[in-house]
Amino acid sequence: MATTHPLADFPITRRWPPRHPERLQLYSLPTPNGVKVSIMLEETGLPYEPHMVSFDRQDQATPEFRSLNPYGKIPAILDPDGPGAKPLALFESGAILLYLADKTGQLMPRDAAARWHATQWLMFQMGGVGPMFGQVGFFHKFAGKDFEDKRPRDRYVAEARRLLGVLDGHLAGRAWMLGDEVSIADIAIFPWVRNLVGFYGAGELVGFDRFANVRRVLDAFVARPAVQRGLAIPARG
Repeated sequence: MATTHPLADFPITRRWPPRHPERLQLYSLPTPNGVKVSIMLEETGLPYEPHMVSFDRQDQATPEFRSLNPYGKIPAILDPDGPGAKPLALFESGAILLYLADKTGQLMPRDAAARWHATQWLMFQMGGVGPMFGQVGFFHKFAGKDFEDKRPRDRYVAEARRLLGVLDGHLAGRAWMLGDEVSIADIAIFPWVRNLVGFYGAGELVGFDRFANVRRVLDAFVARPAVQRGLAIPARG
């Protein structure tokens, strides 16, 4: 008699059958939000199995994916060994980072005050860096570049500069966002910084060269072996 794995009741596993159902399942794409989770997984060493959610195929709009994330956004995870040894489905990259930090005991300070400092910078990324840098990308690289009215673009560019200024001031005299050790805050923020100046090609537009501390920490971040691996996961087909 065939045995069923603990994830078999989740519809998403019918579209992306797990080869290793005992591992955490990652449904993602190597975008800034997506690689936050793959980098976190690589940094912690937690066993996982990645699955590509192809926007070209509209995978994110399928009933199977929506059964895991009704919002239809990546990343999402399905952990067969969640709280109480029961499977846990989770979406939203910030929530996933917090869950993985709690599950592994890594990349989040143990000191209570420092934990809240890490959380505030995670929220800074979720509410500010991600949305604003994403809007700059839209207006600079994608359809927005064709708009004659540049006021929307300039609004987001100005806010991106302000956010970079906040980061630059905070990083003065610090190796990482929380001091001497890399943390969940860096994993949340720096994929977006990298995307702003790399994929979006907006470095000159936002005056990135003026933010020497941000550039220094970005360079240190992307040089980490786990980050280099995580940036390419899931592998594009």
